[in-house]
Amino acid sequence: MSKLTVEVKNLNLFYGSFQALKTINFEAKKHTVTAFIGPSGCGKSTLLRTFNRMNDLIDNVRIEGNVYVDGVDVYSKKVQVDELRKKVGMVFQKPNPFPKSIFENVAYGLRVNGISDKHVIEERVIASIQQSALWEEVKDKLKKSAMELSGGQQQRLCIARTLAIQPKVILMDEPASALDPISTGKIEELIHELKKDYTIIIVTHNMQQASRVSDFTAFFYLGELVEWDTTTKIFMNPKDFKTQNYVTGRFG
Repeated sequence: MSKLTVEVKNLNLFYGSFQALKTINFEAKKHTVTAFIGPSGCGKSTLLRTFNRMNDLIDNVRIEGNVYVDGVDVYSKKVQVDELRKKVGMVFQKPNPFPKSIFENVAYGLRVNGISDKHVIEERVIASIQQSALWEEVKDKLKKSAMELSGGQQQRLCIARTLAIQPKVILMDEPASALDPISTGKIEELIHELKKDYTIIIVTHNMQQASRVSDFTAFFYLGELVEWDTTTKIFMNPKDFKTQNYVTGRFG
């Protein structure tokens, strides 16, 4: 069995005539956290969205090259996108709970995927809320609206919703950018815990966050993956002067 969960080979992505990603080669090992860093508009989120084919929702997208998740090319005609998205969960920048109860928010993905056994749903919902470090705060109000939770709690609820469908990979697109420092700290602690069971790829503009939470860091600039290595090397001894300038705050 390969130790890689995600593998990208010679990936080019175009929005119409604009090339957003240029010959990207990248891999993510199992049970690691990789941070994507770089200035706005450099391709970080675009690459992240290729792993669960969220770019399919955008008109005029054209892709060349290969993206593998667990050894399967996700752009193969045989791949069912809804099955892929079960395997590759996503947490967005702003918490996006549904206007339902806390319990039903987490149960939603299970019901959509055809699970109707009440005991299975209850077990999975409780386990996911516990895993997302939210249980102690919500265990007595599972029937209350998720909209009553704070922003940080809502984001952990969205993580619980992602965990409930038991993915292998969790994509996080700036999951703490809308949160206060205390809530951000809780999300970062949670990422540390979750990597025991999942492969996590996170887009972040926060350099300190990248250095705290990730094992590997990839630096993007103008659609190119300039450099990708262990987080320690990227921050302490990068090979490329552009990386050096970015991580030391000289540009970006």
